[in-house]
Amino acid sequence: MTAPQANRLAADIGGTFTDIVLETGSFRHTTKVLTTPRAPEQGVMAGIGQVLDEADVAPGGIDVFVHGTTLATNALIERKGARTAFLTTEGFRDILEMGFEKRFEHYDIFMDKPDPLVPRPLRIPVRERVSGRGRILAPLDAEQVKKIAGDLKAAGIEAVAVGLMHSYAYPAHEQAIRDVLHEELPGVTVCLSSEVCPEIREYERFSTTCANAYVRPLMSGYLHRLQNMLDERGVNCPLYLMMSGGGLTTLDNAAKYPIRLVESGPAGGAMLAGHVARECGIDNALSFDMGGTTAKICLIEGGDPERSRSFEVARMYRDSKGSGLPVRIPVIEMVEIGAGGGSIAQVDDMGRINVGPSSAGSEPGPACYGLGGDNATVTDANLVLGKLDPDNFAGGKITLVPEKSNAVLTRDIGDKLGLEDFWPAVGITEMVEENMANAARVHAIERGKVIGRHTMVAFGGGAPLHAGRLAQKLGIGKVVIPKGAGVGSAIGFLLAPLSYEVVRSRAVNFSDFDAGSLNSMLDDMQEEALGVVREGAGARPLVTTRIVELRYVGQGHDLRIPLDDRPLVQADAATLKARFEDHYREIYGLTIDNLDIQSVSWSVTVATESDDPAQARNPAAIPMERLNGSRHIYDPGLAEMADYPVYWRFDLQPGAEITGPAVIAEDETSTIVPAQFTASINSFDYIVMENRGGGSA
Repeated sequence: MTAPQANRLAADIGGTFTDIVLETGSFRHTTKVLTTPRAPEQGVMAGIGQVLDEADVAPGGIDVFVHGTTLATNALIERKGARTAFLTTEGFRDILEMGFEKRFEHYDIFMDKPDPLVPRPLRIPVRERVSGRGRILAPLDAEQVKKIAGDLKAAGIEAVAVGLMHSYAYPAHEQAIRDVLHEELPGVTVCLSSEVCPEIREYERFSTTCANAYVRPLMSGYLHRLQNMLDERGVNCPLYLMMSGGGLTTLDNAAKYPIRLVESGPAGGAMLAGHVARECGIDNALSFDMGGTTAKICLIEGGDPERSRSFEVARMYRDSKGSGLPVRIPVIEMVEIGAGGGSIAQVDDMGRINVGPSSAGSEPGPACYGLGGDNATVTDANLVLGKLDPDNFAGGKITLVPEKSNAVLTRDIGDKLGLEDFWPAVGITEMVEENMANAARVHAIERGKVIGRHTMVAFGGGAPLHAGRLAQKLGIGKVVIPKGAGVGSAIGFLLAPLSYEVVRSRAVNFSDFDAGSLNSMLDDMQEEALGVVREGAGARPLVTTRIVELRYVGQGHDLRIPLDDRPLVQADAATLKARFEDHYREIYGLTIDNLDIQSVSWSVTVATESDDPAQARNPAAIPMERLNGSRHIYDPGLAEMADYPVYWRFDLQPGAEITGPAVIAEDETSTIVPAQFTASINSFDYIVMENRGGGSA
């Protein structure tokens, strides 16, 4: 007897579009709807209704729903979170403002630092102190905490972050403060740094806890409203949330720690790119995800996206490192710039075209949407250059108005620079592509990688429009555009494992290595991670990954070293030291003799096991003759508009081969095949574009 097919649903809320994917066995139904920023759940439910109707699937027939959203990120960027207070050890209220005590721009005397999420009057010192070894130097003044609670109630505080010195290891005082606040301030969100980020380095710990408290009322309210609407509609399956580290978590955990959802949408895209790289046998891939608001670039080796333990949200100064809010969470390492379809273009005081980071979003959207937008955007430029079909945008759900695009491009760019006809649009697209190319170059150079040795995996509604030209600028010879590229991040959600990472800071000099006490700590951490993963995992096998961060005693930076999946033994002190020194030598070219090593933090991740994907094949070439008309498109090589033949993607069978220039159209996006490229369809229906001429442009 054949097992019933699984119906799996995914939704990705972006700044401009909300993407919905429904997988019914081997079939995939997709749609794009405009994001409804004032009530995001309404856009999600509208998109779900469309794909369920298209697939003829009843709401009760959904087996699992995976969701990712930019709401937490946007709340931090736009400063639209809860009114938040911060309670900390007396004498340390200004850590949030002092930060790392570094200038991210040395030579700008007018440099502005990002304002803390919590202003100084709401950063309140508490009388207590615990030493780094756990000795109580000053007991907690519970009566003072009660008085503070009364002041917070009068001030209309909606959320409280609590971060005390050394509470990552000794949380008793934080827990006592929480008990008082819950009693005195019922209904107010309280977040403890010992739960949100139990790690050393107080600035990052405090910043992460404040950010979690700041967005938790918003995110918790949204998630529970969405759950209620799903229940009312009859979608009663498990709901999982995509985390920034590439794994899935439960709704309850996401509502408690919403800071882990920052960058959840881009993380789904990186998971898709890694999966495509494994399918296509690509060792070194460059993930290129361009949507309506931003473009994201990520390096992938061996099918695994690069990961990090820290991230900056809302960089405010030329995307400079240090100009944002640091959060310490598991995250996929990527660079993100304001270069999406809705990014607004303008001419600055020096006569240069600037694109982004401001975006027209979904309300009112680009001018060509006809919804009241009055700024020149990348989408307007692409429409004027013929890259978009005005009658078949977003599957025909939005009819574009070229006249409105021409008007704003002429007013905002052409008249100011003396450019006529299609040249203002050319200026915008060349600038946005150069911005993306520069971001990719810098990202690769910072990691010691040669960008031209990578294969690009392009997805998102905007990426296939620009991927060929971007590849030319970067000297990349091959581009893969997977099936369903226009809703790639949502597809990536369905590929992500259910997983959870637990981190604990514990300093251990390896000359005093105690395997027994470390095993006890690691077992507790594994049980905590299992508590999040176990129920949703069902019968699926689980994989445990354990990492220790090591450094030489006295140093300020550490290296991540993998642990074997077994209990530690005393001999592991020497084994781990050897691994650390091999890695240290690989990075710095030397080791330091006769110096002890020290652990900083330990992490345990429990995840469902991922299956190895089937391998794609490249069938024998079949020249294509069936056209779907032609389109007048700007050709960068000719520097003029030219007729491009148009092919409908779903007419192309595996083995089909197209010589550029050409357009391959589909509902959610269109792929522009430059004149120097040949496009073929592999056995998974992926478009594989290869540069016949080589070199960069």
